[in-house]
Amino acid sequence: MFRFKQFTIQQDRTAMKVCTDACVLGAWADVAGARLLDIGTGTGLLALMAAQRNPVAQIDAVELDEAAARQATENVAASPFAHQVRVWNTAIQTYLTPEPRYDHILTNPPFYTNSLRSPDKAVNRALHTDDLPFADLLTAVRRLLRPTGMWWVLLPPPESDRLTRLAAELPDRLQPVRQLQLCHHAQKPVFRHLTAYRFAESSINFMPEHLAIHELDGRTYTSDFRALLQPYYLIF
Repeated sequence: MFRFKQFTIQQDRTAMKVCTDACVLGAWADVAGARLLDIGTGTGLLALMAAQRNPVAQIDAVELDEAAARQATENVAASPFAHQVRVWNTAIQTYLTPEPRYDHILTNPPFYTNSLRSPDKAVNRALHTDDLPFADLLTAVRRLLRPTGMWWVLLPPPESDRLTRLAAELPDRLQPVRQLQLCHHAQKPVFRHLTAYRFAESSINFMPEHLAIHELDGRTYTSDFRALLQPYYLIF
């Protein structure tokens, strides 16, 4: 169980537990707009973080794994945001939504391709790309995102670069427009890219943002991290 200031995440039946980088995505991504989508919601974390930040948004949270979808539904029902969030137990490849399309899409996708498999099928589904390869993810986002919408994705740097190359090859060209590079502390390498994409004819120049979770002692949280997560974390 993970308690936040305004909701609690039960996670005993989900393969993907609450993690710091997902919390950073939920706190950093723009969630303005009337309609939001969380692809692969797991526990419902990103959907609930978005609902806390945007009290007028209607949020759809899609999850393929049945046990995870049930737990996300329970987490939503126990929160103050039950009227905002709907959980759908389905594959994003076959998920249908009425118009209008979404203003923002949040995704913390699986990214392992050739790594050692777990004996737990749910863990494999959450971590490996078998059920959601990048090509399928891009197809879904192009179908569900508004022409002026934004897609927010959390990935390790090599996979993030690969997704950017694949997106740029598509006819409607999803281009990165913002990126937050996350590291454990300033002397550690970047371990996650949080990237925002939108439809654009050509590449867009931007300066990546940077965030260190800890000071150099590896224990004290940086002031920037504290400020970003203060609305959520009980310790701040």
